[in-house]
Amino acid sequence: MTNWITKTLITATLIAAPLAATPALADDNQTVRLGIDVPYEPFVMRSADGQLEGFEIDLGNELCKRAKLDCTWVEQPWDGIIPGLLARKYDAILSSMAITPERERQVLFSLPYYNTPSVWITARDRNIDIADKASLKGLSVGVQRGTIRDVYVTQEYGDVLDIQRYGSSQDVVNDLKAGRLDLTFEDFPIAVDAIDFRGDNSPYKQVGPSIKTPTSIFGKGAAMAFRKRDKALAAKFDQAICAVYADGTFDKLMHQYFDYDLSVRPSQQDCAQ
Repeated sequence: MTNWITKTLITATLIAAPLAATPALADDNQTVRLGIDVPYEPFVMRSADGQLEGFEIDLGNELCKRAKLDCTWVEQPWDGIIPGLLARKYDAILSSMAITPERERQVLFSLPYYNTPSVWITARDRNIDIADKASLKGLSVGVQRGTIRDVYVTQEYGDVLDIQRYGSSQDVVNDLKAGRLDLTFEDFPIAVDAIDFRGDNSPYKQVGPSIKTPTSIFGKGAAMAFRKRDKALAAKFDQAICAVYADGTFDKLMHQYFDYDLSVRPSQQDCAQ
């Protein structure tokens, strides 16, 4: 009887050992799935033949190469992007996600890889004073639902502006151009690319200053997001972010898409960890 029990325990141990030694997908240095919201030009868009392209696609592919990981892209609408990560639809988010205290309670962030302000845009012939809140009563503003710009406008102007929320940034821009919105509050690079408000002949203009604060809303910059347990995977991408900054690759990619600086260079201390 004793010999039978001993043999059974040994057999069970041998069966269980491979299972215990098999790491989760996000830790096994094999295929890593990256969640991204499409489109968000010029960070991500679709080419004429249907392929994903853009600054974050190029950067993400480069980071994966530096980390020696085989990565694939998984499309996910923004308002479900963190739930999708937690539900294991993908292993990380690389989609212009700002580091904020609220998100830090849900996910683990990498080092930031870029940082940009947000801007108010309106038609060039409109006279709108963002600083005069009373004068904004009843005006409409478009924002992408669930973004930090949605949070900011709701918190700071929800009592005066008619906030229209959209599933994508492109939908916001479309309604602004169609005259269905008085204002939009948009990420600076997106506004430059989709609205071209800086041109002298543009029918649109920026009103008020560019906004980067408070950090409780706008965070410390955009970063990759991981499940809390995937510290080893996050560390691999942190080192990859340090590497693309150190050898000038980030600057090279940045200048392919932007005529302004959105870098947020990691410190030597961050890269030494």
